[in-house]
Amino acid sequence: MNGKTQIADMTAMEMLRAFRRKELSPVEAAEACLARIETYNPVVNAFCLVDRDTTLEAARESEARWQKGAPLGRVDGVPTAIKDVFMTRGWFNRKASHVIPDDPATDDAPAIAALRREGFVPMGKVTTPEFGWKGITDSPLCGITRNPWDPDKTPGGSSGGSSAAVALGMAPLSLGTDAGGSIRIPAGFTGIFGLKPTQGRCPIWPQSPFGALAHPGPMTWTVEDSALLMNIIASPDPHDTTLPETNEDYLVGLYGGVAGMRIAYSPNFGYVNVDPEIADAVKRAVRAFEELGAVVEEVDPGFSDPLDAFGVLFYGGAANAMRDLSAKQRERMDPGLVEVAAWAEKLSLLDYLGAQNERAALIEQMNLFHARYDLLLNPALPIPAFKAGLEVPEGWHNPRWPTWTPFTYPFNMTGQPSASVPCGFTTSGLPIGLQITGGRHRDAMVLRAAHAYQAVSPLTDRRPTPDI
Repeated sequence: MNGKTQIADMTAMEMLRAFRRKELSPVEAAEACLARIETYNPVVNAFCLVDRDTTLEAARESEARWQKGAPLGRVDGVPTAIKDVFMTRGWFNRKASHVIPDDPATDDAPAIAALRREGFVPMGKVTTPEFGWKGITDSPLCGITRNPWDPDKTPGGSSGGSSAAVALGMAPLSLGTDAGGSIRIPAGFTGIFGLKPTQGRCPIWPQSPFGALAHPGPMTWTVEDSALLMNIIASPDPHDTTLPETNEDYLVGLYGGVAGMRIAYSPNFGYVNVDPEIADAVKRAVRAFEELGAVVEEVDPGFSDPLDAFGVLFYGGAANAMRDLSAKQRERMDPGLVEVAAWAEKLSLLDYLGAQNERAALIEQMNLFHARYDLLLNPALPIPAFKAGLEVPEGWHNPRWPTWTPFTYPFNMTGQPSASVPCGFTTSGLPIGLQITGGRHRDAMVLRAAHAYQAVSPLTDRRPTPDI
């Protein structure tokens, strides 16, 4: 290959084809991504741990396997960034918190174990807000993570380090988690693809404090790479007893298009104020689905904003994560996290069960909705990325982040597969995301639709180049 820049911009699938043809080695791929980290991490603060020796050792082992014509698995040699909430053997798992020691983990989370079986090259740990609690990425421990398209802006969160790393070519594959939009928010703000799978589709261990709201998932430059990654991280694991046994191949059928699909398009759910530039970009994307042969109807899903119930469930999870921490430990934590946990500690059991009742009703309502419609299209976010280091935009009407993410958290409550795919840019050059949501267990359909759209509206040839 010609030059490190070209290599770092390759997708995982492109790298794998080049490995097979012996046009590229895993060591060259790892070195190219490490060079991107060295260049851009001081600007965006995507990585909180870079272990060059471990990365290159894994790359050399992969290179030896490829030279023998015996790759270990489906991502052998592919550089992968790991959000700092996934336990990874030999590396800390601090969750961006001073209260968690930097002791190396002795075991792998299921997603990491699956990737290790397939020969991945771990690039390091990427940033998250403390305990992954909010829709932007900053913390007292790791500082502020910035948007690669405009470092003055936030990349979103809580998987903001993952999205910034992928957008800048620091790794073609990354792992994120999503309990209220934490994959789709940063994917939308940074112009990459991110999928929140069906709840329970990908195993979690140790269990998330956010319970059934939490989903691990892929974050990549292309939909195709996310389908590849789903084939691996959706593998059953004995640590997670809720995971169904399945051998579904998400690459099979990915290229089948959307002709004949019944698709609902909701510009604003009937209650969300959407930035006009975002609304126009999403409407153009919807027309593309019609041109691809889908049957599109403008219709709202029909639920009222479940913000209050989500707050009980999500902030209750934050309180659960902090239940054994002392007042002295809390003094070292993100004040916003401490504040929402203190609020949730005052909730009653009936408050929590009432929120669960609302969640159950919302699941039923959306199950019935998807009996009529295969997919639902709407903006991933109603606003473009705003100033980094703030939980909400300047002058916002509410101090808490879920109030500007009304399109994402409902589907954490329902557990449906939901993705953000890039669909344009604002006049100031900030990415815009289209959210595609399917019925429960229709992850393959969401990926197929996103791939069909990305094939006719490719924004993947345009990378951010922040000033150094």
